[in-house]
Amino acid sequence: MFPSATLGLLRNFVRNGLGAPALMVVILMMVVIPLPPMALDLFFTFNIALALVVLLVSVYTLKPLEFAIFPTVLLVATLMRLALNIASTRIVLLEGHQGGDAAGRVIEAFGGFVVGGNYAVGLVVFAILVIINFVVVTKGAGRVSEVSARFTLDALPGKQMAIDADLNAGILTQDEARDRRSEIAQEADFYGAMDGASKFVRGDAVAGILILVINIVGGLAVGMTQHGLTLGIAVEYYSLLTIGDGLVAQIPSLLLSTAAAMMVTRASRSADVGQQVLAQLFGSARALGLTGAIIGLMGLIPGMPNLPFLVLATGCGVLAYRISRRDVASTEAEPETLVEDDTTGAPEEVRWEDLPEVDTLGLEVGYRLIPLVDQNQGGQLLSRIRGVRKKISRELGFLVPPVHIRDNLDLPPAGYRLSVRGVVVAEAEIFPDREMAIDPGHVRTGIPGIKGQDPAFGLDAVWIESDQRERAQTLGYTVVDCSTVIATHLSQILSNRAHELVGYDEVQRLVERLKESAPKLVEDLVPGTVPMRVVLKVLQNLLREQVPVRDMRTIAETLAERGADSQDPDALTAAARIALRGTIVQKISGLQNDLAVAILAPSLEQLLLKTVQAESGGQLPVEPGLAERLQTSLGEVVQANQATAQIPVLLVADNIRSSLANFARTSVPELRILGFSEVPEDKQLRIVANVGS
Repeated sequence: MFPSATLGLLRNFVRNGLGAPALMVVILMMVVIPLPPMALDLFFTFNIALALVVLLVSVYTLKPLEFAIFPTVLLVATLMRLALNIASTRIVLLEGHQGGDAAGRVIEAFGGFVVGGNYAVGLVVFAILVIINFVVVTKGAGRVSEVSARFTLDALPGKQMAIDADLNAGILTQDEARDRRSEIAQEADFYGAMDGASKFVRGDAVAGILILVINIVGGLAVGMTQHGLTLGIAVEYYSLLTIGDGLVAQIPSLLLSTAAAMMVTRASRSADVGQQVLAQLFGSARALGLTGAIIGLMGLIPGMPNLPFLVLATGCGVLAYRISRRDVASTEAEPETLVEDDTTGAPEEVRWEDLPEVDTLGLEVGYRLIPLVDQNQGGQLLSRIRGVRKKISRELGFLVPPVHIRDNLDLPPAGYRLSVRGVVVAEAEIFPDREMAIDPGHVRTGIPGIKGQDPAFGLDAVWIESDQRERAQTLGYTVVDCSTVIATHLSQILSNRAHELVGYDEVQRLVERLKESAPKLVEDLVPGTVPMRVVLKVLQNLLREQVPVRDMRTIAETLAERGADSQDPDALTAAARIALRGTIVQKISGLQNDLAVAILAPSLEQLLLKTVQAESGGQLPVEPGLAERLQTSLGEVVQANQATAQIPVLLVADNIRSSLANFARTSVPELRILGFSEVPEDKQLRIVANVGS
């Protein structure tokens, strides 16, 4: 009952924000108020236990940020140890002439038992501990902290750009992007704090040396002048007490220094130190086998201690054999029974169920890319694809069908292939053991790697090693992993081929959803005014020209109004575009008041009007020379707008908009062609080019 009540009291004490102030008060009291030997024993034991807890937490922490409070803990532990040094110095100088346990049993144990009561041995052990702590561990950890802090801060802008790129590609949601930004900010703060905390550890090691010298000199002076001890007795008493005090402080200091070094030298992976050591150091059968062979040969040399060498060589060989057998077992697959035994030998009848259905969306991967889609192996491609489907569905206004993923041994090992309704629309090869550094167009310094292109947009890129990621981001590259490369490529395919993904089932679902909010409108529209096939064709036409169908109510109202006069899908599409002109223009220019457009020269526009009126079918029947010049001029408009990071727009008469859009769709797909009636009244036009003048 008492321990439970005490624990509850301590918990409430900490929750009320009194834990840290109380700890600082205790540290201050140890500096000012003399402590009895029993209290010193308790505090020294607590100090050792705290150092062990910190070390073990550092070992089992999966990511450094999971122990983000470590710099503060390091500071508090250092202050407590220095306060204990002051308290122990006071009691050693006041009561040291009595010898033995005058300063507590802990100091006596470290001064007597640990070093065998020999102060010369104690001085040597203490000096070795200080050298290890100060010269090796603390200095190395401080250097790593300094470099890590500098590179983390330098890579911060690149990481922010990578998050923005993932957000724009639909790989991350707003909440996930916010969490990622917060994580990299915390990472920068953590390594910056560790850089400063390493200075505390370094100063603590220096203080340990000075305190030892001061205690020995002060103890000899006090013992010989105030208590009349001889030089030999004074050296024996005060040296052993001082060395015990120094050892009981240096051991926790060494533990904390080791914990700090482990935190700043480990990679940011979701695994503790033990798992990483087993997987990376003792996971290679070849390395263990060669080590065992070399140790065994050394053990056979005459004059060598044969037994230890041969025992260790045997152990390495056994471990290498077991690891090799495990690897072989994990790669071997059970043979799959394709056809059940048929005792009659008669062939099985072919059924309709045996015919495979064509997938609306398909992704085929080579065998080296299988780990990307296997969540048991840490693959993230499935979650990325779900994010892309969710983003594209929200943008376009209908549910993008699932992506059917399968492996294909006919593909290159690191290749993949995207298909829409069974037709291959894109394929590429990637490097699963590398990351892609994409040049946005302003990178001036190159980076070593395998040159290539971004499969989605054709930008120049370099496949780099994973450890070059932060350097590439610092140079201005946008660095993405292989899962992101495939997901971005899929996102681009979905946006460009959205009209091929909409069928009768999707239209029926859209109509059913609209019926929940506007039942009378749907009742009058389908099938009374416009049949379902016409609604489908209109939606496909809109999506082909990258017009979202989120505003299904406006589209339905337009079809209900114009459908009584015409059942022509092209005419109804033109009417729906006019009704959706606000959505169309906002997607192009955002919230800007003006719209930068290019126009046709009057003579060229009149020629095209006459040509379209004389022909039918929605095509642009112009002679080849004129078509080539028109295509070149439209390409120049696109290039001029790309330099200003604006979406190029060509404004033409309503009668030729559809025909000209069909003409430009294959040659200059980036160009948006609007009719005069499709510009909202509140938009101001700014003419930036004249095509055909």
